[in-house]
Amino acid sequence: MRCGLQVSFFSWPGAPASIGPTFGRIAQNAEAAGLASFWVMDHFFQISGIGPPELDMLEGYTALAYAAALTERIELGTLVTGVTYRHPGLLAKTVTTLDVLSGGRAWLGIGAAWNEEEHRGLGVPFPAVSERFELLGETLQIARRMFDGDQSPYAGTHYTLERPLNVPAPLRRTPILVGGSGPKKTLRLVATYADACNLFDAGPEAMAARLAILRGHCDDVDRDPREIEVTALSRLTLGSPGGRSATGDRTTSVDEAVERYGRLAEVGLDHVIVSMGNDTDDTAYEHLAEMVRQLEPVTAAPW
Repeated sequence: MRCGLQVSFFSWPGAPASIGPTFGRIAQNAEAAGLASFWVMDHFFQISGIGPPELDMLEGYTALAYAAALTERIELGTLVTGVTYRHPGLLAKTVTTLDVLSGGRAWLGIGAAWNEEEHRGLGVPFPAVSERFELLGETLQIARRMFDGDQSPYAGTHYTLERPLNVPAPLRRTPILVGGSGPKKTLRLVATYADACNLFDAGPEAMAARLAILRGHCDDVDRDPREIEVTALSRLTLGSPGGRSATGDRTTSVDEAVERYGRLAEVGLDHVIVSMGNDTDDTAYEHLAEMVRQLEPVTAAPW
């Protein structure tokens, strides 16, 4: 099993001056702990599940470019870009630039967008959900064409690109991750276009149910489900058994975490991405490195 880290909170003591050094240290600690991937949310306001909108929030691709310059191996992506935030041609160019400058480490993580408040606040159009899924489908088509070097004209319902030129090309075939677990639209787009899906860690039963639906969509489009990497976002505060972090969160032991994610692997999880409540604590990465070591040989069961 692969392991990753998502950073979603930036209002650290001394912000904004402290944000750059703290974020950079987190990225370097994540790589030193042996993590496979490093992710940020792609939002412009802080989201309600974490705090009020006035909290600090970094633009995703600028933040990842900064992390790329401070690391050498760890893969980089947004979890996930809202399809409404950027024109698809420019988005593909942005992700490609990150890939080239990072030495082939970029992912495109994308979804249908949901945060209406930040759209209204910054004047970004926020169409109805049905149209957002249409935009997502066309964006996935355009991104794959541009990542693969296809310059032929694209004419969709919402987007027209006369020449989707993308030079320099990505250093690898850029993997596309679609976030969300909607059974009718999101998971069908995963089956049709994506290299990976991202589901919330709602337990083995919920994941097994979503993957069964995804398998059905794969059958419909004649896709081998083994081609799709199953990722899940999970909240975690690693530490000593029964302890408390500096923020007062109960810490989860490595053994507890390995058992938890092992159960998810039994239903198909390939790649767990943790959002840690104590990601600024350097000592937490000792526990994270041990979790990575124990989970590395765990293999996802067929789903």
